[in-house]
Amino acid sequence: MNRFATMKLSNQALGAIMMALQESLLNELDIVPILKSFELAESTEGLVVKNPPTVRFTDNSEITEKDLLNMVRK
Repeated sequence: MNRFATMKLSNQALGAIMMALQESLLNELDIVPILKSFELAESTEGLVVKNPPTVRFTDNSEITEKDLLNMVRK
């Protein structure tokens, strides 16, 4: 007997993961805290991330791990 429901990631959730991965790779930062802070919700399309990371375009300053965590906290 399977006690867990089968769920899939929506395209939005996959995009949020890819954005987090890109930022962490570009800035050589750990992605785990970002992924752990994702708030997930069920939708008809699959799981969605309610607080996806944002992309910063305002300046060229180095992005820190704290910045990455703030990108997913809303």
